[in-house]
Amino acid sequence: MNRWLPWILLLSSVLMGASACGGGPPAPRSPGAGETAPVALKGNAERGKELFLGTCASCHGPDAKGLPGLGKDLTASAFVRQQTDAQLLEFIKKGRPATDPANTTGVDMPPKGGNPALTDQDLADIIAFIRTFNPHQP
Repeated sequence: MNRWLPWILLLSSVLMGASACGGGPPAPRSPGAGETAPVALKGNAERGKELFLGTCASCHGPDAKGLPGLGKDLTASAFVRQQTDAQLLEFIKKGRPATDPANTTGVDMPPKGGNPALTDQDLADIIAFIRTFNPHQP
């Protein structure tokens, strides 16, 4: 573990300036003309945990409780709890710039947590993992 620590610290430092998220709700969006509502994807929480640890944990921590000055605590987030899975998927896809008035951290949350390779199914899996400790409550 000690030989990996410098690499983990370096990666965390690089990602620190590139990611974090605020806690306000995203602007609601209805499908426009010719568009259909997004299809709900069923997520796999076990796979989502692996993806979360590989992307989201750099700011939200491996336990999803957030890291000071970076990502919010997802385990107790009212924002997460109040959003549907579809709303969370759109939020994660879009991210939240530090200049957004709803961003309470002052640090950008890049689209897809800075990992453009994540697919909608990957994000649905991450959301399924998040729901294991913070279920949706309308």
